[in-house]
Amino acid sequence: MNKHWVSDKPFNPYVSEEITAEQEKFFLASQWTLIWWKFKKHKVAMFSMFFLVAIYFVAAFAEFFAPYALESRNTQKIYSPPQQVHFFADGSLTRPYVTGWDYKLNLQQLLREYKEDPSKRYPVQFFCQGDEYKLWGMINASTHLMCVDSPGTLYILGTDRLGHDMLSRIIYGARISLTIGLIGILLSFTLGLTLGGLAGFYGGWIDHAVQRTTEVIRSFPELPLWMALSALLPLTWSPLWIFFGITLILAMMDWTGLARAVRAKILSLREEDYTSAALLMGATPARVIRKHMMPSFFSHLIASASLSIPAMILGETALSFLGLGLRPPITSWGVLLNEAQNINNVAVYPWLMLPVVPVIIVILAFNFMGDGLRDAADPYHH
Repeated sequence: MNKHWVSDKPFNPYVSEEITAEQEKFFLASQWTLIWWKFKKHKVAMFSMFFLVAIYFVAAFAEFFAPYALESRNTQKIYSPPQQVHFFADGSLTRPYVTGWDYKLNLQQLLREYKEDPSKRYPVQFFCQGDEYKLWGMINASTHLMCVDSPGTLYILGTDRLGHDMLSRIIYGARISLTIGLIGILLSFTLGLTLGGLAGFYGGWIDHAVQRTTEVIRSFPELPLWMALSALLPLTWSPLWIFFGITLILAMMDWTGLARAVRAKILSLREEDYTSAALLMGATPARVIRKHMMPSFFSHLIASASLSIPAMILGETALSFLGLGLRPPITSWGVLLNEAQNINNVAVYPWLMLPVVPVIIVILAFNFMGDGLRDAADPYHH
């Protein structure tokens, strides 16, 4: 026989005794808190986010993390192969060290042939003094994360045709390639939000003008248009102006998709009761858009931004690889890959293609994080 237990406490329909502290915390959480909780469940996206934070941190302090200064070159170690870091010596664990290189000129093939010399051991030192540099162009310093005593060298990823350390140049290149994505997306979002918001809120001739402009821009194939605009940049410009010019070109090509998405959202939200109430109470259109409409889909904009930054990085890499983007002395991943265009050199010195590895990894990390943000920001995704 089944027994049913009935509470003898007075019933209050307005107070539920079943709500736990965790449930109450969930019901009272803000939109951003809910998004964060959902995002944390996406393990790959979380790992990608921490990885990108670490990469940007390394790029910010590139002078410290790079074993050598950007201009440092060793003419005696041109096209030196990557040096292996050893952790074992004579069968036992030891302090990390690299061995020296001996080379001879192969006059028949016109190549430098390097050979490892196990008798020369150079311990890897941490937080040591090396090439002098100016951190952010202001602070004089010479401390590096890793280095070895002279005459030893620490070329973990080898050297290029001028004797530059590839690892150091990749770290320095990260600063430019990653920064161009952030600045480009800032400009792109400013254009997209402004024009898309105006088109959706006011409609009429403003909407038609913005729509026709986006259609014209989107009708052009991206790469040829990038190349044409990049070719218009004067050769006499300084590297800094070339950097801002390339960033502006990438931003001008990327804002159209965002503008359309914002326009569609604003069109649907401007008919809502709270929007009409705000306008009747005297709020300006700019305030209504900023305070009442934008928060409802701002989480989606952040997800869109995280997916647009990789396109900016790839755009800069493609232009610089083709010789139409950034140019030396500026160092970016695209500039480094441009120096590896000669297929004969790459066949003999395959480590020249290593700058493509961080490009692939960073693009994947941004895409994984963007997917996680998009799922977390979607109210219908479970």
